[in-house]
Amino acid sequence: MPAQYPFCAVVGSDDMTLALTLVAIDPLIGGVLVRGEKGTAKTTTVRGLAEVLPLVRTYAGDRFSVDPDDSLAVCPDGPIDASTPVVERPVRLVELPVGASDDRVTGSLKLDAALRDGVVAFEPGLLARAHRGLLYVDEVNLLHDHLVDLLLDAAATGRVSVERDGFSVEHASRFVLIGTMNPEEGELRPQLLDRFGLTVEVAAPRDPSLRVEVVRRRLAFDADPEGFTTRWADEQDALRARLVAARRLVLGVVLDDRTLTTIAEVCAAFDVDGLRADLVTARTASAHAAWQGRAHVTREDVRVAARLALPHRRRRNPFDEPGLDEDRLDDLLGNDDPDPGPDGPDDGPGGPGGGPPDDAPQDGRSRDVHDSHAAGSPAPDNAPQPAVAGSVASAGEPARARLLVVRGTGEGQAGRRSRARTPQGRVVGQQRGSSVARRLHLPGTITEAAPHQRSRGGLVDSRGLVFAPGDLRRAETVGRESNLVLLCVDASGSMAARRRMEQVKTAVLSLLLDAYRRRDKVALVTFRQRTADVALPPTGSIDVASRRLADLPAGGRTPLAEGLERSAEVLRREALRDPSRRPLLVVVTDGRATFGPDALGRAHRAATHLAATGVQSVVVDCETGRFRLGLAAQLAATLQAEHVPLGEVTAEGLTGVVHTATAPREGVA
Repeated sequence: MPAQYPFCAVVGSDDMTLALTLVAIDPLIGGVLVRGEKGTAKTTTVRGLAEVLPLVRTYAGDRFSVDPDDSLAVCPDGPIDASTPVVERPVRLVELPVGASDDRVTGSLKLDAALRDGVVAFEPGLLARAHRGLLYVDEVNLLHDHLVDLLLDAAATGRVSVERDGFSVEHASRFVLIGTMNPEEGELRPQLLDRFGLTVEVAAPRDPSLRVEVVRRRLAFDADPEGFTTRWADEQDALRARLVAARRLVLGVVLDDRTLTTIAEVCAAFDVDGLRADLVTARTASAHAAWQGRAHVTREDVRVAARLALPHRRRRNPFDEPGLDEDRLDDLLGNDDPDPGPDGPDDGPGGPGGGPPDDAPQDGRSRDVHDSHAAGSPAPDNAPQPAVAGSVASAGEPARARLLVVRGTGEGQAGRRSRARTPQGRVVGQQRGSSVARRLHLPGTITEAAPHQRSRGGLVDSRGLVFAPGDLRRAETVGRESNLVLLCVDASGSMAARRRMEQVKTAVLSLLLDAYRRRDKVALVTFRQRTADVALPPTGSIDVASRRLADLPAGGRTPLAEGLERSAEVLRREALRDPSRRPLLVVVTDGRATFGPDALGRAHRAATHLAATGVQSVVVDCETGRFRLGLAAQLAATLQAEHVPLGEVTAEGLTGVVHTATAPREGVA
């Protein structure tokens, strides 16, 4: 087994190493979510944690890691013989791939035993292997929805129930969930986000001397992993011993009513949802006290716990930035306690500490959603205002957007927008295959094998059915997929007139919120003055798109043709990169074209080209007032797109679909 980078040798991730240490002391805290840019040693640190955890006692050969000290534990394989030896093994770090199937995660029918011997046998999945260990999900924000549902169920109940293909199995699955993610690639579902007890933000250190030390240690490890690990062995052993001592001490840490009241006041003041925040903060404060060698919780412990447990619980919608106002936290806690200082051993070089140093930059300052996206309601339209080139309008509060879907049946990644063939969904048929890549269609498999039983000698001598690989049938299921929503937004002077851009940004923000809920990728193209720019390449990060939209200026001429041409180029490149994801083009404009010779003619030709590619489109008509030219409606006809007035984008309860003149409308999702 290759050597892992020593946990105590990690430099520059104090909050991350501290959070991982605290959940190792008390797994009931609920796991850690690590948010940060790429190249910040997130995965390296997580993998190093397993090396310093105490050994786990289990029965030899037990596939479900039943605890020998738990008299109520039941093994799905049957009662364990009293003579079975008890062994100690290292804690398992089980990595869950974002593209794993649900059978691989929860377990499935053992096909070779069923086909060869006619025996129904259960093959445990990753959740069984992770029991009493660590379950690590890299890029957890890219995890498919059906896997998120499985994780939520296991995390909430501590058990996994499998009801599939004629068998039923239930087993314990209690693990520490650790996830890492790059926020630029999209956010987590709120339900899964709330299941993480602690969250930390990591970034590359800005201190040159610290960066040099990181590079020096990494180069030394890559050159001689075994030697580097040996040099840090004493620090690793000391850290492991300190963890064992803290695990014993945490059971007796005193958490008095006064401290519980302080925790409740802090959680209430930051307006967090539910009571899970109070419980997680209390457990984290006790674990931090034990880590520092104290038998009672101080205000400093509560301060550290709140800083780790509350930031991600304050988000009200995906456009809110996570964070905690630490000045306000200090005001709420006061400074009644003297500096306690650690009663236990000091942290070793690079080891987890009680928090960042006093001169460390404080990240995650809280910002209200109105500061980042809205500056109040739009001003009334009763007074015409001239368009100011480069003026920046703010958006109002997003509302529920009407549903826009791509017609037909796709085969993209599972989501919540358009009809598609997906691994999860309603069974509509079966497909032939020598291997079952998706769900086994058991009735179809039996039906295919039944006519051949006489020639194969089946159903005699208690052999049961005899199957061949060619008999296998996999279920064809239909669900919903995610799409690429490309927003092509007109930011010219005609949009800035009479504060119309505020309404446009509000409508686009509502479409972005809808894309987040439906797990779409988004892209943003804007056009004004003389050019069209890709303000945001295709990404899963809806909050990044909202920030680009908030900073979007308006004014100047209208290069409509350039906007359509740039959109076509973005779609062409993305089709090469991700051909299974179907695009949805949303053009937000009043249809005017005022830049260059034959502006309307060039726009018409660009729209005709887009329509010829088969891309599904929607034109959001931003033209207002009593006298209208109807240019946006003409553009929609050329694009073979649906024409939607601006005021109907956020109509509550209104459902629209993308369709052509010959295609039937899709049903309501």
